[in-house]
Amino acid sequence: MPHALTELRLAEVTRPAAEGAHEIRADVCVVGAGIAGLSAALESARLGRDVVLVDSLPLIGGQMVHSLIGLFCGVFGNAPAYRQLTHGIFDDIFRDLGPSGDLHFQRGHTTTVFYNEVALGRWLEQAVRSLGVRTILGTVLQEAELEDHRIRQIELASRYGNVAVRARGFVDASGDAALTWQAGLPCRVPERPIYSSQQVIVEHVDENHKPDPSEIDALLAARGEEHGLLRRGGLAFFFPGRGTAVLNVTHIDAPLDPVEASRAQFDGRDQADKVIALLKAEFPKAFGEARVRAYGYPGRRQTRWIKGRHQLTTDEIRQGTRFEDAVARTAWPIELHDRSDGYVWEMFGPDHVHYVPLRAMTPPGADNLVAAGRCVDGDAAALSSVRVMGPCAAMGAAAAHALDLAGDGSVHDVDLGRLRERLAANLAETS
Repeated sequence: MPHALTELRLAEVTRPAAEGAHEIRADVCVVGAGIAGLSAALESARLGRDVVLVDSLPLIGGQMVHSLIGLFCGVFGNAPAYRQLTHGIFDDIFRDLGPSGDLHFQRGHTTTVFYNEVALGRWLEQAVRSLGVRTILGTVLQEAELEDHRIRQIELASRYGNVAVRARGFVDASGDAALTWQAGLPCRVPERPIYSSQQVIVEHVDENHKPDPSEIDALLAARGEEHGLLRRGGLAFFFPGRGTAVLNVTHIDAPLDPVEASRAQFDGRDQADKVIALLKAEFPKAFGEARVRAYGYPGRRQTRWIKGRHQLTTDEIRQGTRFEDAVARTAWPIELHDRSDGYVWEMFGPDHVHYVPLRAMTPPGADNLVAAGRCVDGDAAALSSVRVMGPCAAMGAAAAHALDLAGDGSVHDVDLGRLRERLAANLAETS
């Protein structure tokens, strides 16, 4: 006799001829679920706003989690004080993931923080859900409706159907300024490529015999061309006690063309494999048994960014210009990867801090749009020093507060005194 539970009936369906988009309304729509977008979404939710977070990946975390970057940069100032310059989301991450051993604080010229990307990814999912942030993942941004200097609606495509999101305010944390671009607002691109990186996690490494960073640099500089490598140097980040290392040893193209972007991903993995083979041969005690545990998504540094009301300049970075509308800060070096055989690495002194102004995050053609993260406005070298995770998180929080203060008005006219009060933890001289 057939069991009743196996008698599952089927219905025949076809796609309706005029299937409309699923419509969603929110106070704030954040495009991009990396560190900047997550910071913006969580901060907006804490302000009591109804938040929708969208991303092209089927998971949140962006490059922070899925490119296997492996460490937080730019959160702390330089030695010897090592001041924490960005708070907010990082305070919560440090509080919750530190005791479980999923973070490792390493001090050098500054403090960088290694993290377990799996634990971090789950923490982010739980944080988003606990604050009621709605997510729409695995979507492609198709259109942005700009009318009377306000973005009214964006349209997304997904495998489950199209989605239209209407919101009072929008945050472009897409990395490639996708929302600003689709809205028809001016953007900037570099005149020559700024290279991405293919990060790799290798396991079964022996950290007791790890080479010095200078030894890896010297090896790749001497033999990189022979092995067909674009980058002639690199870094290995060993997470203590776990027998793993994150390798940042490649330069790959970062095209905005869809076909070329797919090719670049394969090229990046080929480059990483060549480096691993070289490390295994030259440092057998450390890497002899190493094997790839995971390849990250291509880590894109600087591709396309907004044209804001102010372009942050290299001189302003070097001088540590404190703007009236400063909303984020860091002491991270200028780190420009625009040469295939190396990169610019310009460090700053012990007390140095430089700032990001709100004007670099706001396109003049839109009153309810704020960019955050690596797509804010700066010249190429200036942007290279503020696109790391510390200031990106601070920019996300600032975007949330700027939109909240603007309400139905313009982000260009927010009360800067009130904004500074809200962002005091990320701007105070003593923090």
